Amino acid sequence: MDIQMEFIRKLPTPEELKAEFPISPEIAAVKEARDIEIAKIFTGESDKFLLIIGPCSADNEEAVLDYMNRLAKVYEKVKDKILIIPRVYTNKPRTIGVGYKGMLHQPDPSKEEDMLAGIIAIREMHTRVVRETGFTCAEEMLYPENHLYLSDLLSYVAVGARSVEDQGHRLVASGIGIPAGMKNPTSGDISVMINSIIAAQHPQRFQYRGYEVQTHGNPYAHAILRGYVDKHGRSNPNYHYEDLIHLYEACEEKKIVNPALIVDCNHSNSGKKYLQQIRIADDILHSRKSSSEIRGLVKGIMIESYLEDGAQNIGDGVYGKSITDPCLGWAKSEELILNLAEKV
Repeated sequence: MDIQMEFIRKLPTPEELKAEFPISPEIAAVKEARDIEIAKIFTGESDKFLLIIGPCSADNEEAVLDYMNRLAKVYEKVKDKILIIPRVYTNKPRTIGVGYKGMLHQPDPSKEEDMLAGIIAIREMHTRVVRETGFTCAEEMLYPENHLYLSDLLSYVAVGARSVEDQGHRLVASGIGIPAGMKNPTSGDISVMINSIIAAQHPQRFQYRGYEVQTHGNPYAHAILRGYVDKHGRSNPNYHYEDLIHLYEACEEKKIVNPALIVDCNHSNSGKKYLQQIRIADDILHSRKSSSEIRGLVKGIMIESYLEDGAQNIGDGVYGKSITDPCLGWAKSEELILNLAEKV
């Protein structure tokens, strides 16, 4: 039996899309400067604290830009201590494979999937963010073959808990030239995450978008602890002092280059109780102050935040409220950022 797929249409290549929707020299210069500044945090040349913050999913361009412009104003108050990388996540993994998969699939969540419109929409939204705010952003690298559609705009990628064991993600992460955060798998086994970091830090040769390619290795591949799910399906945290020390020792044992960690304050670390992110962030800062090893390892945190507290169903129509995981609202997010700057 032949393959059972309906080929809808041929999508433009990343090169074609970039040619049709090019970035300006000014945006390219912003990205270059930001990439250098972020890299210095991972090498230890800068002691700024990284804050990767923004919506669980970037589902509405106007609400996302509203959020980013507010974030840029707060950033001016804290940028001497904190470097903010906004989350503009347009690809959403679905645990059971159904539901809203992000702007890449559905530029309008109330309409049918349209991936041609989607790849245009996500490129234009990321371009607007850089142009209007000076931020270059973070994405989840859910589909490694799609990274090139945004590679001239992004300054950070995360490889998710369900993707971190995948060979393709590891190989592509070795050649993207920006920090790649490798999450622990949902099982919590940090050896899987460590192996993924090692693979991404080494040069690799493989097939990518119809080419045989060679990478030089990514020295900025690093860990993200996001909590885990036990055999009974219950969320458990892995951000405590003992967890951080254990990861530090594992990185030392495996001789990881530029050992670094970002702690995801939501997901299984909070049990998706979004308000707990405030307490968890404070706990991580306390651990950094209690141990020079942890201070050197923990480069920052990740927070899910939007304009309104919580989450809603698609179609509820609340402006700036998440349609995926619950997020911290703007007022609490602003307070959190200002408090972080006082404590780091």
